[in-house]
Amino acid sequence: MAAESAQTLERGLRLLRLLADANRGRTPTELAQELGLSRPIVYRLLTTLQAEGFARRDANGRVHLGFGVLVLAQAVHPLLRAAALPELRALAEHAGATAHLTVAEGDEGLAVAVVEPSWTDLHVAYREGSRHPLTRGAGGRALLALREGLAEPPLYTSRGQLQEGAQGIAAPIRGLPWLEASVGVISFADLDAEKVGPLVLDAAARLTTALTEPPR
Repeated sequence: MAAESAQTLERGLRLLRLLADANRGRTPTELAQELGLSRPIVYRLLTTLQAEGFARRDANGRVHLGFGVLVLAQAVHPLLRAAALPELRALAEHAGATAHLTVAEGDEGLAVAVVEPSWTDLHVAYREGSRHPLTRGAGGRALLALREGLAEPPLYTSRGQLQEGAQGIAAPIRGLPWLEASVGVISFADLDAEKVGPLVLDAAARLTTALTEPPR
C-alpha cells in the first residue's frame, strides 16, 4: 500500500507540473499521452485534484491548474524570503548595491526579497513586491534565459530599464526545477562586472544550496 500510495502521489505531482507548463490547458487524453498513463488513471487523478481545487476544467473540457495552488504559492514566498535574506545581505554589503531575489509569475518578475547596503551614501530603493515584465531588467532577462533553458551567458546586465540611471547585474538560480528565480544587484553607480559578477554568481550558487538542503 505504501508503494502504491507513493506512486499515486508521484503521478499526481507529475500531472500538476505538466499543467503548470501549459497556459493553454490540456485535454485528459493529451495528459494521458504525455504522462504515459491510461485515461482511467488520469481521470482518477484529476477527480482528486479538482476536488482539492488544484485542477479545473474549462467549458471546452481542457484542464488547467486550479486556483488552490495560489494558497500554496502565497505560503512559499515568505519561506523563499527567509532563506534568501542572509545571502542577499552579504551580497549587498560586498557589492555596495541593492540586492534582490526575483521570481517569475507568468510573464512578470516579482521581487520577493530586497536588501539595501548599509554603508553606501546613495543606493536604489527597490521595493519588495515590485513587478516588471520579464523582458525588462537584468533579473527579468535572467529569468527568461532560465525559462528558455539557456546556459549562457551566466550573467545578464541592464541599464535604465527599471529605474532611470540604474544599472543591474543578475544571474538565474539553476538546478531547482520547481522554482524560476534570479538573484541580482541594482545600483546608480557603475557596476564593475568583473568584480560584482562573481559575487552575484556566488550568491546564486549559495541560494541554490540553501533552497536544496534540508533545514538543520
